[in-house]
Amino acid sequence: KDLPKLKEHKQGFATPEYLRSVAKQGRHGGAPLKGYSTATEGSDWIIKCAQKISNKPLWVLVWGGLDDLAQALHDKPEIQKKIRVFWIGGPNKKWSANSYAYIAKNFQNLWFIESNSSYYGFFSNNVPDSLNNKNYYKNYINEAGYLGKDYKNNRYKGNLKMGDTPSLLYMMDGNPDNPMRENWGGSYVKFQQSPRLLFSHNTSIKDTVTVFSIIEFKFKGPVAKIPYDSACLTMTVKSEIGEQKWGGFYLGNGNYIVRYSPKRTETLTYKVTSSIKGFEEQSGVFVVDNFWPGKLRKTNFKLGSNWYTDRPNPELYDDIWQGGKTVLKWRSDVLLDWAKRWNWLR
Repeated sequence: KDLPKLKEHKQGFATPEYLRSVAKQGRHGGAPLKGYSTATEGSDWIIKCAQKISNKPLWVLVWGGLDDLAQALHDKPEIQKKIRVFWIGGPNKKWSANSYAYIAKNFQNLWFIESNSSYYGFFSNNVPDSLNNKNYYKNYINEAGYLGKDYKNNRYKGNLKMGDTPSLLYMMDGNPDNPMRENWGGSYVKFQQSPRLLFSHNTSIKDTVTVFSIIEFKFKGPVAKIPYDSACLTMTVKSEIGEQKWGGFYLGNGNYIVRYSPKRTETLTYKVTSSIKGFEEQSGVFVVDNFWPGKLRKTNFKLGSNWYTDRPNPELYDDIWQGGKTVLKWRSDVLLDWAKRWNWLR
């Protein structure tokens, strides 16, 4: 409905019909423990696009979990050489801990930007009042066009967030081949190990883990007559944002596992339950530090030469968010430029 007004200002916009034709459905829910399952329309589309004859890489911007990317890499490992990935991680790693573990373990030579916290700079409130999350809508969008009216009715009720947007901004600001330069989507550094911590005991306040790490909790229990990788546990985690539940799996021979990834520095408590007869409830607590990727460990995932992540410099933290200022410094410029586009719809 807004397309005619947009065309008055610039040509080349894709038609609604074309956009619908390239929108594909991905996986519903997270992957099982092994990190992949069966192909989806979305994973097949990644493969098809990666296999097109081109002298340019296919950029895959992942919003949410990595499950469809992991599936595509499993089904056609050779596309690893033809794609470049920009992933908004952080809390999204909680929902795709299994697919992340599969990719990090098996595709070390992937070209991969893992933005776990830099992107928080895009919805930081450390900006002028007119541009902050609560005021931007009334000052610059204010029901402009059909999209502006719909924006007011979204889940945030007009409150500006758009946390995954920095991946797109990264592609809009110059040459994307160098993640270490300054960019609207952040500036990143190489890292060669992704933290993975293993616990075979109930953790206590003395246990500290790395923020954004993959944590594997292993438990002993009854021998069950269920297949390997069966979802059979529930891990209930209490954090600052409330209570969340995560699935755990059967490893066979009375061994069980839950994978988890903490999204911020805090102290977390958990309990693990199961409907399997004889499985005793487990509980514990642990502390999450605030420096990623943290110390070297033998259990870490070893990465190749083209993995990039948030800058660790203390002066680039935006409040508690590592690297946040590498995105925050461009936020006002981006939002004021976006405001001009909203005026096209008036």
